[in-house]
Amino acid sequence: MISREIRLRRYPSGRAGADDFVTVERAVRPPAQGEVRVRNLVLSLDPYMRDRMDPLTRYVEPFRLDEPMTGRVIGEVVISRSPGLPVGARVVHQLGWREVAQGPSSLFERLPEDGLPLEAHLSLLGMTGLTAWVGLTQVARMAPGSTVLVSAAAGAVGSTVGLLARRYGAGRAIGSAGGPAKRRLLLDRLGFDEAIDYRAAPIREQLRRIAADGVDVYFDNVGGDHLEAAIDVMRDHGVVVVCGAISGYDAETRSPGPDNLEQIMDKALRLEGFRVSEYVGMMPALAAELAPDIAAGRIESLTTVYEGLDNAVTAFLDLMSGRTTGKTLVRLGR
Repeated sequence: MISREIRLRRYPSGRAGADDFVTVERAVRPPAQGEVRVRNLVLSLDPYMRDRMDPLTRYVEPFRLDEPMTGRVIGEVVISRSPGLPVGARVVHQLGWREVAQGPSSLFERLPEDGLPLEAHLSLLGMTGLTAWVGLTQVARMAPGSTVLVSAAAGAVGSTVGLLARRYGAGRAIGSAGGPAKRRLLLDRLGFDEAIDYRAAPIREQLRRIAADGVDVYFDNVGGDHLEAAIDVMRDHGVVVVCGAISGYDAETRSPGPDNLEQIMDKALRLEGFRVSEYVGMMPALAAELAPDIAAGRIESLTTVYEGLDNAVTAFLDLMSGRTTGKTLVRLGR
């Protein structure tokens, strides 16, 4: 059998481009005892993947050149030599960016037959939902009535943070996104009370006006000028949840830190980063809380879906340039 897969040809310098990737056809051998073959169906794309295109990254293991890239994906078992994963079982695993995945059954986690859309297991019930949930409930320990500020609020994690903040009784939710269309999306569909188009004027000026009463929790997906602006408006004993630094992923050189770090001491702020991989054991608790509402249509994630492996690189480049909203997915099959 022949499967197509996408590989990284070279490590990008600055913003990644289509020429940094190559699609390769590869023969797939028959599965050995204890192995399964999986036809991939839906691939998750996330900003952290850009960090994996830096050979010096410390956050996650970098992609290896001229080898198939990896990423979280849902697929269906088509050949099984493992009794625990029969043909037809839907599984989630990390062997994405390819049409067919094959390996020991231990690499594949069987999904429950819950009738939910597959996409839900890569968004609200996947690492995206877990990241937002952990950041708010375990790291920030958000109290009802809190004012919550979210950067990259139209993205996968950011939009989910806004949704969950409301669920847990935030008094006010403020989101930042790029462009007037995304600003309207935050207000009209995602339930934010206030929304900032950071491209319209310096984020620091806008936040001083919109969040003049202060912020209790800042969920940071961007870093850079957004973090600096947020520190200005944090209330005493506020919490900054450091989740991502999108503003620096394409940078060729490191930017200097915020110029107002003394406020961390003056306001007794807490800045805390986290690795969501250390909280995977809490996934059942997340599913128990959200799955009934997803099934009933009371909660829904925002997604941008591309079709086919041929569009996976385009989807990733669009994600990194801010042309997608919500969770970015590539449908590889049905």
